[in-house]
Amino acid sequence: MLAIRPIVEPDRLDVLVLPVRPADPAADGEASAEPAPTAVALPDGTADEAAALVPVTRLAGRAGEIHAQLRPGRTPGRLLLLGIGDGGEAAWRTAGAALARAAADETHITIALPVDAGTAVVRGLTEGLLLASYRFRLTEAGDRAALDAVDLLLTDPAAHEATIATARTTAAMTRLARDLTNTPSSVKNPQWFADQVASAATDLPDLRLRVRGPDELAAEGFGGILAVGGGSASGPRLVELDWHPADARTHVVLIGKGITFDTGGISIKPVPAMKLMRKDMAGAAAVVAATLGAATLRLPVRVTTLAPLAENMVSGSAFRPGDVVRHYGGTTSETTNSDAEGRLVLADALAYAVRQLEPDLLVDLATLTGANAVALGKRTAALYSENDQLAADVLAATEAAGESAWRMPLHTDYVEYLGSEIADLYSAPAQGAGSVLAALYLREFTGDLRDRWLHLDMSAPSWADSDQAEVSRGATGWGVRSLLRWLASVD
Repeated sequence: MLAIRPIVEPDRLDVLVLPVRPADPAADGEASAEPAPTAVALPDGTADEAAALVPVTRLAGRAGEIHAQLRPGRTPGRLLLLGIGDGGEAAWRTAGAALARAAADETHITIALPVDAGTAVVRGLTEGLLLASYRFRLTEAGDRAALDAVDLLLTDPAAHEATIATARTTAAMTRLARDLTNTPSSVKNPQWFADQVASAATDLPDLRLRVRGPDELAAEGFGGILAVGGGSASGPRLVELDWHPADARTHVVLIGKGITFDTGGISIKPVPAMKLMRKDMAGAAAVVAATLGAATLRLPVRVTTLAPLAENMVSGSAFRPGDVVRHYGGTTSETTNSDAEGRLVLADALAYAVRQLEPDLLVDLATLTGANAVALGKRTAALYSENDQLAADVLAATEAAGESAWRMPLHTDYVEYLGSEIADLYSAPAQGAGSVLAALYLREFTGDLRDRWLHLDMSAPSWADSDQAEVSRGATGWGVRSLLRWLASVD
């Protein structure tokens, strides 16, 4: 990742970035902008030059707007005018992302921050720079960003070091989740995923890791995970990662769907729907990365993460439409659609968490339904909970982190669709409202924690078809930033 350094005096001025903010509308009503006063003195003549350039360039000061000015034979050699919008954290995150892309061919840039730059400004800018500069490649060939160092000019650099460290951890964990999700499934199977978790957790104190294989899963009754993973030559796993600081007062369990590839099983997907199914473990990647982030930041909350991992394949040992699956704890599901497999592995993990871990709060993330995108588009997760305060807290954290979620209803009259003639539950009703019905099904496994449970269907925002602000094309790492914001606020 980029090296980001807060300093007072620049020791290298190849490229200087100056913030530009919206000004009062011009007399003709057109948008106008002005340079924002900076925290430290600028090279002679630079401030006057920027003030003269802004009206000529017709910048409006919108977050992420950039104008580059060449200055041959002078210092700095390039001047970048950067729009910062309203100057809030979200605007600075957008500005940082735009800057990371615009300056990708530079090796070093210096940013003069506004005189009133506080924690939100520094955090937003740092996250934007680090997240937008992400690239995933399995080969050394091809284009790579040259930018490797950024200096932030501030009056009191020491006051911002902790903020930069937090933003760096948040970005690093988001990038880890992106890496895990982007990795092709020819490499990524349940054991590989478990090995990545073990490697990432090695140097972090107060972390405990347990990985259950097929034999242990069978002995303990994890029938949903075993059914979904039964058609693959790569057996299923259940990762249990526990961050348990001595000063923790609240215990949160995070659960993430971890289908390392999803063919749809015997209810096989069409090719266009299958080609990106390496992303079907994005929920597991997010909760694991958030737990590692909580340990790195030493957040004073206990976090136990469960990642049920399986590869949903077609073979003679694959589970069939119409099979009845016995989940952890004994509840049974009639499964007439093997492409609704994620809820089966989540059901096992939820039941285990309720019976064995007894947390204070229970949250699951899953790339669960295509209905998420139908209802809310490609950038917004669907949030379900019966706990108003928990829902409000997570939504607030999601907004602050720069991600997007929308609370959806849990209609009680839809519960009748879950009724089965031969089992306790029918796992995949087809009456419509697919995301809602999937959430209602999961709720059946939350037991006494029903009023302290929250579900995020994040299938749509887990993947981006193009760069958008701090999101890079491909896996987005959705949920890591939101979870870390939320965990930092849990009492």
